[in-house]
Amino acid sequence: MIDFGFDKLALIGAVALIVIGPEKLPKLARTVGHLFGKAQRYVADVKAEVNRSIELDELKKMKSDFEDAARNVQQTVRNEVDSASAAFNNEWSSVTAGLDGSSGDNSIGYTPLPPPPPSYTRPKKNWRLKRGAMPQWYKQRHGIRGKAQSGAARVARFRPPGVQR
Repeated sequence: MIDFGFDKLALIGAVALIVIGPEKLPKLARTVGHLFGKAQRYVADVKAEVNRSIELDELKKMKSDFEDAARNVQQTVRNEVDSASAAFNNEWSSVTAGLDGSSGDNSIGYTPLPPPPPSYTRPKKNWRLKRGAMPQWYKQRHGIRGKAQSGAARVARFRPPGVQR
């Protein structure tokens, strides 16, 4: 790096004062300061971009490591399940060998068919009917009106028995 001491800076300032003149020197110093600030911001932006790209590369590497580990775990689990299933099938066939009715010949093995899956039935809903967000059981429990009534119907409903109008 360039080493500027106080004496060198004073010499450069004196030469600039003589060459440029005292009227234009403050404007030139301000312009140089702005350019120096822009250069510093540009260098800081470049450093930040380099750091971001390094972090992105590290994240990509970490992602690939996790994916490899997940694949290895999945493959291990699949192998274990397959081996357990094969062992179970071997045991099952040895246990059910004498159950098919023949003395020892298991050439025609009986394997019951699984029940068929239930068929889909569309729910019986009236899609044109607008439903409220509050459930009916909640309204009934808390005494919230379910149907709108006119004022006269409400008075008649809550009129004590025996009162004539």
